[in-house]
Amino acid sequence: MKILVTGGAGFIGSHTCDRLIAAGHQVVVLDALTRPVHRNGKPTYLTPGAELYVGDVRNRELMANLLRRVDAVYHLAAYQDYLTDFARFTDVNVTSTAMIYEIIVAEKLDISRVVVASSQAAMGEGLYCCPAHGEQTPDMRPESALQRSQWDLTCRVCGGPVEMQRTPERVANPQNPYGMSKHAQEVIAINLGRRYGIPTVALRYSIVQGPRQSVYNAYSGACRIFNLHYLLGGAPTLYEDGKAIRDYVNIHDVVDANVLVLTDERAVGRVFNVGGGTGYTTEQLADIVRRQYDSDMPGRISGEYRFGDTRHILSDIDALRGIGWLPKRTPAESVAEYATWLSGMPGLDAILAEADAKMRALGVVRRSAG
Repeated sequence: MKILVTGGAGFIGSHTCDRLIAAGHQVVVLDALTRPVHRNGKPTYLTPGAELYVGDVRNRELMANLLRRVDAVYHLAAYQDYLTDFARFTDVNVTSTAMIYEIIVAEKLDISRVVVASSQAAMGEGLYCCPAHGEQTPDMRPESALQRSQWDLTCRVCGGPVEMQRTPERVANPQNPYGMSKHAQEVIAINLGRRYGIPTVALRYSIVQGPRQSVYNAYSGACRIFNLHYLLGGAPTLYEDGKAIRDYVNIHDVVDANVLVLTDERAVGRVFNVGGGTGYTTEQLADIVRRQYDSDMPGRISGEYRFGDTRHILSDIDALRGIGWLPKRTPAESVAEYATWLSGMPGLDAILAEADAKMRALGVVRRSAG
């Protein structure tokens, strides 16, 4: 099969390309190689044998030329950061997706599968339950509560405590522009796929961890941040109280899911969560990283928070389990592989300071009053 992978020079994309080529497929990569992720241009890890085109997924002529040549598409390219250029999230993530379907329909192309990369961010705070008032999907926590160090969510009816639930695919309540764009992308892909007979799958990745995750994004995962701190001899700051729960999934498990849905007909027309299956607090993850570096310095609780962060999120992965996938690797394995990848990488000293300065300049990192 000949397969187009947009964003194929990125973290998830390059690992997916590796697996596809190893399985005997021909791979065409479209990637804009934009900063900050690709600060040094074409990455050295780009899959040998993949045919690379450098360009924008919104370039209609380029996209049409590539789609005419392939049998299937992984649309993994995305704009992701913690910035206020809201229109760009929609333009890159949503418009490019709609255009893919527009081209396929207009040119009557025979595409056997479109796999769209969505995100856990599409679920927002996720699903909670109040003992007295049942299921709830909370909105973003207000600034007034965060300023009082009131980190946990409360029932919108009685104000009492609510308990985090595993969040299934039926929940969609995005609260940030990236999550909004990813939910819109899902809706467009699944519904146009059904209407025009284009076999489509959307995968909602949880927090993906492993080698090749960019060290340059200011708002990238805790694995990157914690590893850099301990590698450089320090300890990370844990936002809020360090008890926020997250769902971490290994990159190789994600690629397993990507490959499965390429040919499994049970996946067509559906959205699937792709998560690790177990919730970890940020404090627990920091401790995993600390042990990797044999450090005696725990993460620091500073009273700071990132405005707009979810409190807890844990994806329900039963649907994908139901067609034969399951996560096999642990966060400790992800951390160890990422640490090996970072080892010997030049120019890391300034990255943490740059990222912190950027987040503070944008008003994302804030300090509670109590």
